[in-house]
Amino acid sequence: MTSARTLATIGTPNRRPGPVQRAAWLPVAAVLLGTGWGSQQFTPMLLVYHQTLGLTTGTLEALFGVYALGQIPGLLLGGPLSDIWGRRAVVVPAAALCLVATVLLAAAGHVVALLFAGRLLVGVSTGAAFGAGTAWLRETSRPPWGTASDPAVARRAVIAMTTGFAFGPLVAGLLAQWAPEPGVVPYLPHIALMAVVLAGVGAKRGGGESRALLRTAPETVPAGSPQALRLVPPGLASRRFRTVVAPLAPWVFAAPAVAFALLPSITGAGHAADGVALSAAVTALTALAGVLIQPLARRLDARGRGNRAATAGLLVLAGALALAAVTAQDGQVWLLVPCAIVFGSAYGLCLVAGLVEVQRIAGPRALGGLTAAFYMLAYLGFAVPSLLVLAAHLASYALLLAITAALALSTAALVTRQALRQEPDPAVRPQG
Repeated sequence: MTSARTLATIGTPNRRPGPVQRAAWLPVAAVLLGTGWGSQQFTPMLLVYHQTLGLTTGTLEALFGVYALGQIPGLLLGGPLSDIWGRRAVVVPAAALCLVATVLLAAAGHVVALLFAGRLLVGVSTGAAFGAGTAWLRETSRPPWGTASDPAVARRAVIAMTTGFAFGPLVAGLLAQWAPEPGVVPYLPHIALMAVVLAGVGAKRGGGESRALLRTAPETVPAGSPQALRLVPPGLASRRFRTVVAPLAPWVFAAPAVAFALLPSITGAGHAADGVALSAAVTALTALAGVLIQPLARRLDARGRGNRAATAGLLVLAGALALAAVTAQDGQVWLLVPCAIVFGSAYGLCLVAGLVEVQRIAGPRALGGLTAAFYMLAYLGFAVPSLLVLAAHLASYALLLAITAALALSTAALVTRQALRQEPDPAVRPQG
């Protein structure tokens, strides 16, 4: 006998979504914004802990790196598990864990072990939320809940996460610079934000209750027979993933990592009188540029062939690295501002390009896993500053950054050629 759930879903892909359904993606975007905030609010706090706790450079780098360590299980398991259990079963606990992690950081005080524990939990929670949440955002933006195209969905995900990336360090840095209790107060806005996201406090609109709440966001993974957990999702071995997505992915986060993790230290920005606020401003400006570049990403998508956003993003990145080489040579702090803008623009274009490719490749029951795999490759880019620091014993930063720019140009040539040779079918046509 046909189940009631089956009867209720017959024909829904052709049903025109109503106003409530069109807002189905908003609560998922709120989670991505909140977890993005939590992931980057710690960046300006590194200087605070250096000043107040006397932590060494090695300890600070370890605190920064343990986040990536936590992301490995978050991404490796979160996306694939959401393909089996459903998006809500992974995203909601991940958002709750992100809140717990921030509470732990705020309560850490002078206990360095608690700082490490908090950062590790932030990595686990954001890894799971980014992989499963990006897939959930895509599905709630597509029929029967929405009418957005794949490029439009990718831009929504980028804007949501990157807005969090921008406001997290900006708010935390400003509070750490000028508010009392710099080890506690900077974390309070994120605690309040995540509490609102999880509580799902709604408002009346047009005589009915707004359903743009996390607890009412529709589950998009259909119920069915249990599936085995696949840590290697279908599509990972496809030629397009190997030759277009994989070469592009590490450059996504290499761009902001160089902008706010390497260049400020090279120019001595941390020694300025308002160094914490300056570090926060550079981080926020990089992320904000990633949001503001989205109209250009949309126009590039409209051309329909290859992946012009990937080509443009890698070319802009090469230009940013060349500018960074000049900055490293001159050591001028003011050059951090144009560097942040150009690096942020490259990040925004490359992230959209990668997510669009993943959406083209992934099947309906592998989107979470393949998205998580893309993010795992993308986060390798955060190792670029460390590699450049190690290589600085052999050559100057200016020369190393120029060589990195040449590598970005080579990747642009490879990705452009492969994207044009393997045009996906059907072609993506942006809407709205």
